[in-house]
Amino acid sequence: MKQKNRSREQVIEEQMQRWRLMQIQTSEEKIRFPTITISREPGSGGSIVAKKLAGKLEFDLFHQEILHEMAQKSQVSAQILKTLDEKGLSVLEDWITSLVQDRHLWPDQYLKQLMKVIVAIGKHSRAIIVGRGANFILPPDDCIKVRIISPQRVRIQNVAKTFKISEKEAKRRVIRTESDRRAFVRKYFNAEIEDPVNYDIVINTGTLSMDRAVSSIAALAAE
Repeated sequence: MKQKNRSREQVIEEQMQRWRLMQIQTSEEKIRFPTITISREPGSGGSIVAKKLAGKLEFDLFHQEILHEMAQKSQVSAQILKTLDEKGLSVLEDWITSLVQDRHLWPDQYLKQLMKVIVAIGKHSRAIIVGRGANFILPPDDCIKVRIISPQRVRIQNVAKTFKISEKEAKRRVIRTESDRRAFVRKYFNAEIEDPVNYDIVINTGTLSMDRAVSSIAALAAE
């Protein structure tokens, strides 16, 4: 999903238009692909990997800002659900119910909307979802869960270079973002974001190039 200079609302509307067109296809014409979720340490290059991977696989890309926008606005999430057929809606509701029960979640309105949005995206297939705990939401058989990491010193240098700030300020940003993401996952999913058991593959971009990381994930998706 390329944002360029478009507003988030335009990006979301264009995506939903594509999904509406997909509804015209018969079930025989649709080919299912696993949704790829990407969790990343700040400064590890996870967003870059996601963008390159989306281009390579020709998948739609959903960053956390877009997901947050979709989940915050109930009218938007309602429109997204309308792009699913009755069977898809039934599967979505059943899965979310079982997810809440199995993980002992106490979802507030935001989490309820977020789960619906992410599961709906997964039902449409051909998607890469960055952040927002998507790996804790989607059915394990329908997705590939990726975690992108890198040594802290490398990530600090990357953030300092990207935002043209001092390494001292970059370190503060990295630590603050890490803390926020850790708290988000603990609050909503009763889980630890760093635990490797929550992922199918963990890639260290401190030792592996972005292109090799993309190739590794693409190869896994092709299996």
